[in-house]
Amino acid sequence: MSGAPKRSFLAGLRWTSLRLRLLIVFALVALVAAVSASGIAYWLNREAVLTRTQDAALGDFRRQMQNRAASLPVELTAAELRDAAEQMSSSSPGYHVLLVGSHDGKPVVASSNLDAFTKQDVPESLQRQVDRKQPLKNGDSFGYHLFWQRTSINGTPYLVAGTKIIGGGPTGYMLKSLDQERQDLNSLAWSLGVATALALIGSALLAQAAATTVLRPVQRLGDAARKLGEGKLDTRLVVSGTDELADLSRTFNRAASSLEKKVADMSAREESSRRFVADMSHELRTPLTAITAVAEVLEDEADNLDPMIAPAVHLVVSETRRLNDLVENLMEVTRFDAGTARLVLDTVDVADQVTACIDARAWLDAVDLDAERGLMARLDPRRLDVVLANLIGNALKHGGSPVRVAVRADDDELTIEVRDHGPGVPEEVLPHVFDRFYKASASRPRSEGSGLGLSIAMENAHVHGGDITAYNSPDGDGAVFLLRLPRDAGRPAGQPAETDRDAAREADGDAVQDAGREQDAGAGRSGERGRGTHGKGGAR
Repeated sequence: MSGAPKRSFLAGLRWTSLRLRLLIVFALVALVAAVSASGIAYWLNREAVLTRTQDAALGDFRRQMQNRAASLPVELTAAELRDAAEQMSSSSPGYHVLLVGSHDGKPVVASSNLDAFTKQDVPESLQRQVDRKQPLKNGDSFGYHLFWQRTSINGTPYLVAGTKIIGGGPTGYMLKSLDQERQDLNSLAWSLGVATALALIGSALLAQAAATTVLRPVQRLGDAARKLGEGKLDTRLVVSGTDELADLSRTFNRAASSLEKKVADMSAREESSRRFVADMSHELRTPLTAITAVAEVLEDEADNLDPMIAPAVHLVVSETRRLNDLVENLMEVTRFDAGTARLVLDTVDVADQVTACIDARAWLDAVDLDAERGLMARLDPRRLDVVLANLIGNALKHGGSPVRVAVRADDDELTIEVRDHGPGVPEEVLPHVFDRFYKASASRPRSEGSGLGLSIAMENAHVHGGDITAYNSPDGDGAVFLLRLPRDAGRPAGQPAETDRDAAREADGDAVQDAGREQDAGAGRSGERGRGTHGKGGAR
């Protein structure tokens, strides 16, 4: 057996495998059938052999007692009894004879072979039964009968029988060895045992053949299902035959074809929707840039405008900035969905990076930073800034001051904890805080935020190979957002190791080209009067 088939066979013999269960069932059925048949055959043959030997010996002994012992006189000497016993034994089919008579009122015992058969070899229970005169009933005219018993002497089986001559004649006992019959029965038992073992081996081979015949299509079906689950939607089974397994294979092929078509249709619609959002966002950027520039000019001149017009100008400026942030967020989300978001890695001081993020948004008075300088990590500074801006801005907007930011690190992992002192996040909201466009209150669907900030923060954490966890503080004082990132994001799980900055820029396309002009995922422009992130827009 070659290596691969042997490994496949052994793998199919797991305790929970169907193949092993089939083998066990076949073996048990064969074992029960073989043992039952062998037991019945042994018992029938044993009874037949013993009965045949026993009947032959007892029949001959009865005739000898009737023909020879009955003709003996009542008073006999030991020599006469011995001669009679030897004559009876010599003409018998291999048994010894013991005669018990009387002479001058004294018992006389004679054996055909004193070394092989004495009165001590006769069980006392048999002696009592032979000497007891039986009551006459049902037409029985004989007071004494022939009794027999199987016994063992020195480990050898024997047949012992005895009877008494009516009218005062001698009592006779017969000892017949059953050793030859035992040997014959042992040979039969050994033969039946070998036959049982061969039946077990044959059943195992038949079970293996049956299991292979039945399980091979099932195994192919399982392999095809695994490939289908891995995304290989063109997987199909070769169908042969007309049995139930063939019908199952045809059903699988039809289901796979239907699934492939539906997934293709969904992928096409998703790609169309993604491209529509990307194209729309790109098309909106040019007019939005012009509108934003005009709005900023109007904002600078708002103090010189008519008091009735100034509020409208401020509203236009605010909504223009909000629309611009929304477009930038949509473009960022589109990059994540399209899988084009790449890291532009650099080795940075994490404390300096967090300080720069807070300072750029004028949050220094509202944020308490606990970070040790000199803590270096290799990551994408721009994307880290996006994550920090969203988490800290969300805490400032929906939580309560002061917001505490703590930076910790070990050999492999960097953790940044952002904690506020607000009312916390409702338990029913916690599972959804990172969902896109999620609004905690249906009565306030419109908020300053876009509902994309925390979801973009999570995507940026994932692209680094990290994660963000949200939970309420155990002491009930505010919410906690815990950011975990690898200290070296060069090879995060699921991301190629693109450490070359130029290669990353080329892969990122518009993301890097427009990095200088992007809003930080709703975090606001640097130095814009400390405006916070949009966060989850009413998430708390």
